[in-house]
Amino acid sequence: MCPAAARQGRGRAVLPEADPHGARRGLPAGRSFVTRRARGRLIRSALRLTSLRLRLVTVFALVALVAAVSVSGIAYWLNRDAVLTRAQNSALKDFSQALGDGAGGLPEDPACEMLRDMGTIMTSGNQTYQVVLVDRGGEDGEDGDCVIETAPKSFRLDMVPASLVDAVHERRDDTDAPYHLYWQRVEIDGDPYLIGGAQVIDGGPTGYLLASLIPERDDLNSLAWSLGIATALAVIGSALLAQAAATTVLRPVARLSNAAQRLGEGKLHTRLEERGADELAELSRTFNAAAESLERRVEDLRAREAASRRFVADMSHELRTPMTAITAVTDVLEEEVDSLDPMIAPAVQLVVSETRRLNSLVENLMEVTRFDAGTAKMVLDDVNIADQLTHCIDARAWLDAVELDADRTITARLDPRRLDVILANLIGNALKHGGGRSVRVSVREESDEALGRDDVVVEVADQGPGIPEEVLPHVFDRFYKASASRPRSEGSGLGLSIALENAHLHGGEISAANAPGGGAVFTLRLPRRPPENDEDTDTDSGDDGDGGGAEGGRPGEERSR
Repeated sequence: MCPAAARQGRGRAVLPEADPHGARRGLPAGRSFVTRRARGRLIRSALRLTSLRLRLVTVFALVALVAAVSVSGIAYWLNRDAVLTRAQNSALKDFSQALGDGAGGLPEDPACEMLRDMGTIMTSGNQTYQVVLVDRGGEDGEDGDCVIETAPKSFRLDMVPASLVDAVHERRDDTDAPYHLYWQRVEIDGDPYLIGGAQVIDGGPTGYLLASLIPERDDLNSLAWSLGIATALAVIGSALLAQAAATTVLRPVARLSNAAQRLGEGKLHTRLEERGADELAELSRTFNAAAESLERRVEDLRAREAASRRFVADMSHELRTPMTAITAVTDVLEEEVDSLDPMIAPAVQLVVSETRRLNSLVENLMEVTRFDAGTAKMVLDDVNIADQLTHCIDARAWLDAVELDADRTITARLDPRRLDVILANLIGNALKHGGGRSVRVSVREESDEALGRDDVVVEVADQGPGIPEEVLPHVFDRFYKASASRPRSEGSGLGLSIALENAHLHGGEISAANAPGGGAVFTLRLPRRPPENDEDTDTDSGDDGDGGGAEGGRPGEERSR
């Protein structure tokens, strides 16, 4: 890039070539070349996407967006650099050649008119740039400067950045070329331009050019719009493909979900159609195999349960006839116990008590069998709750041990016999475990807003030590023993279980809890009007007055107090 001496008669002057690093070496460029740091971090989304379809579409769209933006960005920057570099190099090359040709034909001290003619020649033809020529008058500028502006309205000397002027006139003694061609990209009124400058050696004129980069900018904007549209189409296309893929994947999943729901509802014959050989087809085959295995197991359990129920029912029924005869005999023995030998009397009393206990167990087993088989029915009638309680207490000689607090006007449509079974079990249980103290029975009416009905609530509270917390969840279990070391009890261990089943038959509930001041509280809640489908006749009610299960004890006798 060494300039040749521009002397008259020596032919064409050689101008310095464009220095690609000139603008970076000592000239602040109009376009920053320094890499900028990222100004923010990605915001982590706090929204939880619960839809698998939405997740798939979002992931596909994000992947397509990142890929399209990356490709478009790389393509844009490569094309931008190529377009700007080509336009810049073309303008600088033409300017350098025209300036060298013009300066080669000038005398040592050219007049301003010669420079004007030179500028006109440089900008004539197809050139797209404007020129400013500056010649110092005489050596060291003694006669003043001659400034020629080919288009004063578009390009003047004062529009040339001072840094570029300093760089152009800076002499470098450590190189073969004391002067260099420098350039800088600037913006004028929002439009991009290229400003370049060079000085001819040995006091020759200095030339500056202003080349417009507006066409290149418009081309790059068109390219950016095209890439943006392509990116948007890629994102939309990926979303549509994701939707199609999600539909293909989620349709079998939806069928599997529906099949699992039907299976959970007890429709064990549910099966999925097996199509294809992919993972979803394998999942369908696995589901079908699991459903088939579950159906076989459930059928086996149902058969075993039905066999067990039949066995209990048959056994209870077969025992009832001999138990009737044995009970009659024991009644006779009990009447004659006073006349028997004192050595035999205790044995007779033991036989009588155990026979009655066995008879109660048989009756309770038959009642439980009816509940399990779903054959237990009710004979409904309008019942005065206070009168029913009084009859239950009086029939069992509990008047002195029970404190009754009941409104005589409370009535409900219930099965009197089954209500008597419930009350007898609850009150007898309280008397047994109440420590010999009186039992309080209260009756009230409540409205259940959740179920939209009026209920009758009966509370049976004793004054005993209460029920241990670990026993509370099991007080209504059949044959549950609070103490494994004391498995034998006077009752069958089915009383509270039968009471709860009778309450359920009425559409009610029984709950057990401990009172804050001590003692256990059993709460019976029954609707004043039972479900309509329970208005049936109990054809199996062949029990005695206790109705099966009025044994007066908690399940399995033992309850740690």
